[in-house]
Amino acid sequence: MLTRLPERSPARLALAALIGATGVLCFAPFELFWLAPAVWAGFFALLLRAESPREGLLTGLAFGLGFFLCGVSWVYVSLSVFGGMPWWLAGPAAFLFCTVMALFPMAAGWVFKCWQPAGFWQQALLFAALLAAGDWVRSWLFTGFPWLAIGYSQTPPSPLAGFAPLLGVFGLSALVALSGALLLRWRVGATVLAVLAVSGFGLCQVAWTAPLGAPISVALIQGNIPQEMKFRPEAFVRTLNLYRELIEANPAQLTLLPETAFPVFLDQLPEDYLNALKALASRQNGDIVFGTLTGEGEAYYNSAVSLGTSPLQVYSKSHLVPYGEFIPPGFAWFMAYANIPASSFSRGPERQAPLAVAGQQVAANICYEDVFGNEIVRALPEAGILANLSNTAWFGRSLAQPQHLQIAQMRALETGRPMLRATNTGMTAIVGPDGTVRAALPPFTTGVLTGNVQAHTGATPYGRLGDWPAIALIMLMLLLGLARKR
Repeated sequence: MLTRLPERSPARLALAALIGATGVLCFAPFELFWLAPAVWAGFFALLLRAESPREGLLTGLAFGLGFFLCGVSWVYVSLSVFGGMPWWLAGPAAFLFCTVMALFPMAAGWVFKCWQPAGFWQQALLFAALLAAGDWVRSWLFTGFPWLAIGYSQTPPSPLAGFAPLLGVFGLSALVALSGALLLRWRVGATVLAVLAVSGFGLCQVAWTAPLGAPISVALIQGNIPQEMKFRPEAFVRTLNLYRELIEANPAQLTLLPETAFPVFLDQLPEDYLNALKALASRQNGDIVFGTLTGEGEAYYNSAVSLGTSPLQVYSKSHLVPYGEFIPPGFAWFMAYANIPASSFSRGPERQAPLAVAGQQVAANICYEDVFGNEIVRALPEAGILANLSNTAWFGRSLAQPQHLQIAQMRALETGRPMLRATNTGMTAIVGPDGTVRAALPPFTTGVLTGNVQAHTGATPYGRLGDWPAIALIMLMLLLGLARKR
């Protein structure tokens, strides 16, 4: 395979960018999970052909640029189309963001060539460990952005999904990258992939958690409020009426509305409107959870509030989005060019009790927070249901929405809990504890997704240990890869 690669360095860099761009097909909405080992095999082959650490660095950078420019270019849509930033600033800002993300495979390429061992197995182990470590570091450095971690490509129906309750998404990243690297020795790679697939399929049959109590009826509201209208005062009354009509027509024990469904402070909502919602929830002896703003003095929060037969409860978002929900020090000038309402939220507490609603313990998380599996498990084992309230209208008709649903599938797999998603424009869905999407609404439509959901009890290994098993696996692979350094 190596002899067929281009001899000239510029051609190899162009091929690296093309392979990186192809990697996006492994994720939602394309979901070609079987392609992932081949993509990372191609990256590994190019690194082996690189003649110096500098060339390894450039190969990693080219691969990363192809991957992230195609995979998360929706950042430009958020900044320009909905944030109001001029194109001449939004374009370079989005490119710079993707370049920063590409620094992680770039660093992996450089370190690999600096420390490349002589043996093929050691090379494959080092390569996989470096890429998985990059995915993990991306999950916390600069507040974290683990979007498109390699492991996310292996949600159901991939047989490797069976490893998620054990190792989490970053453990899956390591397995996919290793199996891909081993494909350069076809028989070895095919054997390892077959063993992993059979083992993963077997693990998929393990019931790590058990149903708890009787199922409850749920109604997930998708308002489809255009982002350009969401914060306009003249649209406020229409928004209130729309949500009340949808709730009234779809009674359920647990009703979820999207993030900032009511884009005002809780105490600014008309009292008679809140009483009407409470009465609608009481029809089923249930509760409504909706997104709104809450405040304490000068601090204000992006919150989920419950209303109904249970006492009023509040969950406030803890992991905020840089530039979208808080302004990093020294970047106020940058935000002056963007029109992003309420971009200076305060952080909610790291640990918050699940919402006791509809007779269940529901762990709420808001939008971007479900990207962080080690934070989602904080609510376990008490919570029996996960619930995500999102508004991804900021990203338009892009890859962001199906990618976000795939992330929610991974959280359900890791925890053995059903995940409910109520979004403004999509993807509103019910995800089973096995990571499969049980039902979903078409994006960019107004509607209500109804169904029955059963809470689960118990804990998966990931639910108990978080990312530590994956970190241990990555460290072991790293040590074995460097055991015989050239």
